[in-house]
Amino acid sequence: MLPSHCIAFAGTDLLAKGELIDVIRAVKAALDKGTERSVALLDAATSRPVDINFTGTEEEVLQRIPRAPVRSAGRPKLGVVPREVTLLPRHWEWLSKQPGGASVALRKLVEHASRDARGADTMREARDAAYRFMHELMGDAAGFEEASRALFAGDGERFRGLVAAWPSGVRAHLLALAEPAFGTGSAASET
Repeated sequence: MLPSHCIAFAGTDLLAKGELIDVIRAVKAALDKGTERSVALLDAATSRPVDINFTGTEEEVLQRIPRAPVRSAGRPKLGVVPREVTLLPRHWEWLSKQPGGASVALRKLVEHASRDARGADTMREARDAAYRFMHELMGDAAGFEEASRALFAGDGERFRGLVAAWPSGVRAHLLALAEPAFGTGSAASET
């Protein structure tokens, strides 16, 4: 499924950021003008590449964007999605004895575990998104290796110092992505 918000760079220059359709239009316009720099189109939150076929007219490009599938199985109002779960017999036995059955017990276990891990998950997801982004745009840049080490070590001060000389658009987005990885929220506004 495609993200709703994206960011695009032509080389290390910010091309567009915002709603998917708007960013696609900006990328298509840059490509049509014949930009010689590589263009990176990324999910703004996760930094995962967004794969769009830019051949043809803008209208043709937009028509090829996959639409989200309509779900009908399960309990659609609750957003319940049926999937297969493989467990050992003793796990199924324990689940069958729980009030509400296996589905209710599994949902409660997942809710409890996700609440307990929320902070660590947020930090890990932020670190991973920041690393994907800086690897995509600055993987060959001076200081990339040291900045990566600081990111994974959780050393926000060193990290911010190491990326301070990077292009402003890259730096601003990178710091916004990385800040939760350091367990803070104030330094992103330093750019």
